[in-house]
Amino acid sequence: MRAWRVHQLGDPSQVLRLEDVDPPTPGPGQVLVRVRAAALNFPDLLMASGGYQEKPPLPYTPGIELCGEVVDTGRRVLGTVSGGPGAFAEYALMDAERAFPVPEGMPDEKAAALNSSYSTGWAGLHRRANLRAGEVLLVHAGAGGVGSAAIQLGKAAGATVIATAGGARKVQVCRQLGADHAIDYTTEDFVRVVKDLTGGRGADVVYDPVGGDVFDGSRRCIAFEGRLLVVGFTSGRIPQAPANHVLVKNYSVVGLHWGLYRRYDPAIYGMVHEELDRLWAEGHIDPLVGSLLPLEEAPRAFQALASRDTVGKVVLVP
Repeated sequence: MRAWRVHQLGDPSQVLRLEDVDPPTPGPGQVLVRVRAAALNFPDLLMASGGYQEKPPLPYTPGIELCGEVVDTGRRVLGTVSGGPGAFAEYALMDAERAFPVPEGMPDEKAAALNSSYSTGWAGLHRRANLRAGEVLLVHAGAGGVGSAAIQLGKAAGATVIATAGGARKVQVCRQLGADHAIDYTTEDFVRVVKDLTGGRGADVVYDPVGGDVFDGSRRCIAFEGRLLVVGFTSGRIPQAPANHVLVKNYSVVGLHWGLYRRYDPAIYGMVHEELDRLWAEGHIDPLVGSLLPLEEAPRAFQALASRDTVGKVVLVP
């Protein structure tokens, strides 16, 4: 089979190699799937460059998330890889218990983009932040894969959604996704705008996959008893939360690591997928795929993701 492989860490657009390798052999509890579509995620970029907390032995095939067809049954499934080569290949392995059925009517490329972003969003907003109808939700990087999911999930929960994005095009994407208000952080101070929109009260829940200066600003416009969700650090800087500030404003800084539920509460995966299936069927969510490229163009896909000029998910199709 054809598979992209990383033999040395560095710029993914430079270190990726498309090679012919043997298909993986499923072990106990695993299924072999033919990849129909595979989505890029920011951890794929960090892992290939050596900046992620997980460092697979070299060489390895990147790609966390996919839509595939189970070789033995022909059943369409979605989810994450379970070992062996990643999803940027013609075949991959998945854990049978976490190879979830593709929602009815969902195209392959949207199915590949559903699992990580929307599961993370659902767990963050509902399990960790306890978002309630009528509350104000501030979503950063709203036009990206993670942020676009959070906007739709926030609206489905009955929240008023304020989104931030960089540039007029991305702001318009946020509005099309359902955001009640969209802020161009390249021309506006989102802290001031959020305070103005909420009458000085601030956002009840902040969904922050960016970190750095965005996290610092979010602390300044969070409401009394608000919840600031730490989702990631795409800015490259891991921020600090002064404990005295947390105390005087009575807010919570809440961590969200979706993958850890595999160890502590694996049953949540199936439950969340059922919720996402329902939300899709009812028309509340629709994964945003901004770029659809052939597998051969993986280096260009990584380059596009690194440029931060993409909207939604970048998806590869073998």
